[in-house]
Amino acid sequence: MAPRGTAPRGTADLGTAALGTTDPGLVATLRGDLTDGAYTVEGVEDLLGPLASSALHREQGLPARRVVAAALDGGRGANGADARAALAALFLLGEQVPRGALDRALPGAGTEGAVRLGLVESAGAGDDDLVRALVDLRPYAAEDAAGAVHWWLASDLGELATGRRLAADHVLGAGGASLTLAQVTVRTPVDRVLDLGTGCGIQALHASRHARTVVGTDISARALRFAAFNAALDGVRLDLREGSLLDPVAGERFDLVVSNPPFVITPRDVGSTSSAAGGVRIPEYEYRDGGRSGDDLVRDLVSGVGSVLAPGGVAQILGNWEHRRGEPWAERVGAWLDSAGLDGWVVQREVLDPAEYAETWIRDGGTTPEREPGAWEAAYGAWLDDFASRDVEAIGFGIVTLRRPAAGAVTLRRLEEHTGAVRQPLGAHLAASLAAHDWLESQDDAALAAAHLVVAADVTEERFHAPGAEDPHVVVLRQGDGFGRGVQASSPLAALVGVCDGELGVGQIVGALASLYEVRADELAAELLPAVRNLVRDGFLAPV
Repeated sequence: MAPRGTAPRGTADLGTAALGTTDPGLVATLRGDLTDGAYTVEGVEDLLGPLASSALHREQGLPARRVVAAALDGGRGANGADARAALAALFLLGEQVPRGALDRALPGAGTEGAVRLGLVESAGAGDDDLVRALVDLRPYAAEDAAGAVHWWLASDLGELATGRRLAADHVLGAGGASLTLAQVTVRTPVDRVLDLGTGCGIQALHASRHARTVVGTDISARALRFAAFNAALDGVRLDLREGSLLDPVAGERFDLVVSNPPFVITPRDVGSTSSAAGGVRIPEYEYRDGGRSGDDLVRDLVSGVGSVLAPGGVAQILGNWEHRRGEPWAERVGAWLDSAGLDGWVVQREVLDPAEYAETWIRDGGTTPEREPGAWEAAYGAWLDDFASRDVEAIGFGIVTLRRPAAGAVTLRRLEEHTGAVRQPLGAHLAASLAAHDWLESQDDAALAAAHLVVAADVTEERFHAPGAEDPHVVVLRQGDGFGRGVQASSPLAALVGVCDGELGVGQIVGALASLYEVRADELAAELLPAVRNLVRDGFLAPV
């Protein structure tokens, strides 16, 4: 019997859905259904196969639609449908499925329970009546510095499922920036964590595994409802508060602050409209647009987050910053660090020119030149005009790590560019680098010379020889973990690293090398000790 009816669409945008009850018993039942139905990342990838899975990661749904259609209708029929197929069709692809298929996929909660939770709506009560999703509900798997996680995340349906531009109050799921922040976050066990701009709650969920208390804040009440649902679904307790930036936690102190703030630089000087745009409004989205000009939001967050950091507390923030003509980016962002009065380490991971940046974020909101050529050109022009008004030549993206010194003055000021591949999760490497910095601060040259060091297990050595030459003319020490740094080393430095097995002190090794190379020990020490400091700082060497 063919499915009948169409689930009602109403006049409101799907983005206005706000979930329903979070009854603990019903949520726990749903969790059991999703687990038993193998609605996991592995389970969905097994269902779809490599081709459809890869296409879906690129936001191309056709191959996946073919697979789930075959699972639901071909051979087995609707009554024998795999639970994963029904759930993937409904929540990942935005397809409507028969109510009976969803009842079988969720044998405990059923369609009625999913309706009560605000996840779906149904055209009727019959098995063949169609059900459609009101939210995106997908399995989530990741690895951070504390290990692997397996959860489910609810967020708003994306463009692939709805076929139209995102709503202004769209609540994003775990996007690329969210995954980056989760992987670079330091996971040292702490008492209190703040997730500033929590969105669907993904950073707060990660933090819950290594903190006693996790507070999540957001200006969006809808986002907080999604975060509350996800916390309940994944068995996590969060303290969620509504408000802008640091306002909801003024006067409090945290050991760790994480933030993937709305850092996207959107045209502001014309009130989000432009004469060049022909009066077309530039869409603004709560999840990405902070309502401030240029990179002011990130600047203000960097400058102000110290007010909620406990002594020794760390803040890790993702952000964009402008490269303005005549002002090096490190000088510009360095001034933000100076105003913060905190230890600071900034790693620039990507640089886009203004045109690339505009294209990226116009497409992100669902506007394309093929579908809406007029709106595309209007927005493109407004973005370029806005950047030109401030002499912006490029836009950087990166990771800002800040720390309130436990005692004494600021000692860490590091701004660097690293656009190559990194070994994720990076959080443990960043934590080790901060600890190495602190250790080095307590070691003068005499203490460093007396120290016993060992080579990290991930370090390898590359030697480059000219044809026919017996000795290498270049030696590179290569790091396999962390940032994967390569350091060109002199022959004495390479020899020193090769001997660092913890048995001899650095000074003893330098003395032996001075005899070997027939140079004065103090001169060789003056050359090697600064290099040894850098290698300790970056994780090539570590004190015993």
